[in-house]
Amino acid sequence: MPETLHTFTNLIFLSLIALFPVVNPIGASFIVSPYFSGLSKIDRRNAVKKVAIYVLIFCSATLFIGHYILTLFGITVPVVQLAGGIMICKFGWEMLGAKPSEGEVQHTEETDAMKKMSDLSSKLFYPIAFPMTVGAGTISVIFTLSAHTETIAIQSHLMNLAAIFVAILIMSFSVFLFYTNASRVVKFIGTRNEQIVNRVMAFLIFCVGLQIAVGGVFNLLRSMGVDV
Repeated sequence: MPETLHTFTNLIFLSLIALFPVVNPIGASFIVSPYFSGLSKIDRRNAVKKVAIYVLIFCSATLFIGHYILTLFGITVPVVQLAGGIMICKFGWEMLGAKPSEGEVQHTEETDAMKKMSDLSSKLFYPIAFPMTVGAGTISVIFTLSAHTETIAIQSHLMNLAAIFVAILIMSFSVFLFYTNASRVVKFIGTRNEQIVNRVMAFLIFCVGLQIAVGGVFNLLRSMGVDV
């Protein structure tokens, strides 16, 4: 029993090491922070909680049935990378081109907050949870972590799946923790520089999307036997 627990703990640790760089809750928290600007502390917490739940559901579905879904539709991971990268580029470009509101029409704070929350609700899963928080890179890592034990004993395979699921739980909580507190850093920077930060974050979103898309193209070419 102690040996099994030790192995299980090691599997969780290895899964966390593999997942943390691709999810990157610290860096992603600053990238998605503009979406939560203007919300009250309670509204932001509730919105971030939903994002964390979406991340948990998405990663869990990828772990247990994702491979079968992609196989059913004949979709490969490089294609998912390319499509996800294009989507992220699209949102980054839109944020770069967005004009700051001039406040032409006066609203009460309550009306503005309600409108902001209403607009944000439709974006919590797409694009904030997917593909900005978890996307093609996360899918690839989860597939890799779960696939390498499929050929061994069923007990070891199930233990590996359980360890990955625990790591996903921890990552989802990390998303909640960092996304909730990212606004404090933005406030520390100051309202005068917030627009600059938002523009920089939008550019980084575009760059991240482009990087994922380019990686998808290279992986797609390699899968077709092209030496790149």
